[in-house]
Amino acid sequence: MVDTGPDVEFIKIGDLVSVPFNIACGRCRNCKEGKTGVCENVNPDRPGSAYGYVDMGGWVGGQADYVLVPYADWNLLKFPDKDRAMEKILDLAMLADIFPTGFHGCVSAGVKPGSTVYIAGAGPVGLAAATSAFLLGAAVVIVADLNKERLDQAHTFGCETINVALGEPKDQIEHILGEPVVDCAVDAVGFEARGHGHESEEEHPATVLNTLMDVTRAGGALGIPGLYVTGDPGAREESAKHGSLSIRIGLGWAKSHSFVTGQCPVMKYNRQLMMAILNDRVQIAKNVNATAIPLDEAPRGYHEFDEGAARKYVLDPHGMLARAS
Repeated sequence: MVDTGPDVEFIKIGDLVSVPFNIACGRCRNCKEGKTGVCENVNPDRPGSAYGYVDMGGWVGGQADYVLVPYADWNLLKFPDKDRAMEKILDLAMLADIFPTGFHGCVSAGVKPGSTVYIAGAGPVGLAAATSAFLLGAAVVIVADLNKERLDQAHTFGCETINVALGEPKDQIEHILGEPVVDCAVDAVGFEARGHGHESEEEHPATVLNTLMDVTRAGGALGIPGLYVTGDPGAREESAKHGSLSIRIGLGWAKSHSFVTGQCPVMKYNRQLMMAILNDRVQIAKNVNATAIPLDEAPRGYHEFDEGAARKYVLDPHGMLARAS
């Protein structure tokens, strides 16, 4: 923290803090219920807001030298011991977004000790979800993707992996578990999903949701932190351009599935995950292959990520992460 406004009472200059990606007022009904991903007062168009994202309230983005944080006493998570936090600062950087998001997906899916879990997507959120599943006590975590390098990264911390380009996940799950279903499933892909098998080069935005319903046992639950939008003008399917997908809702209904969607309420989880990091219960930065780069190298990071790099790039505008390492 380098400066504070006149209404900030408890956060002090020099504090080391984590900034949730979503913005919340702390005053509305949803905030008071812990649903900070759908705050009612920070976006004039609809509930929910975030830094630098379309249709999210017009707040300036956070990928900059400095960020203005509204309602700072409410939104910021202060690390209790600055020196101790600096020792794990790359891990703690994951608290702003992907770690709580992946954890939210697993909590929503009902992951608990002994669970078998299917996670669609081996990007940073999917790997954070896999990490969260183990933290919650899962017995088997199966991560699915099209990208071999990202699947290899998932394998480094104990995940089973499925390459969906090689065929239907259900058949590969049966090979791993001895049965074609799991207890819980998490969608860490969202609306830009591709098909499976011979359709893996084509966009099929409903594929992941339909697969999750197919492979999750009757009575199970689906956590859906993967992004879905109200409209996608570039979609291949006409219905998807207007936010409509060909979801097999009848299958989910017949299996009595529960669904939880939407932005992760970061503040619901970030303090407990901070404690897990500080007390060596989890190595999230290692698991997602977090890599710090200077702000002026952001275009390169975006390009490499778009090309499928198995990394979580972290922008380090002032060299803090580099000095800590």
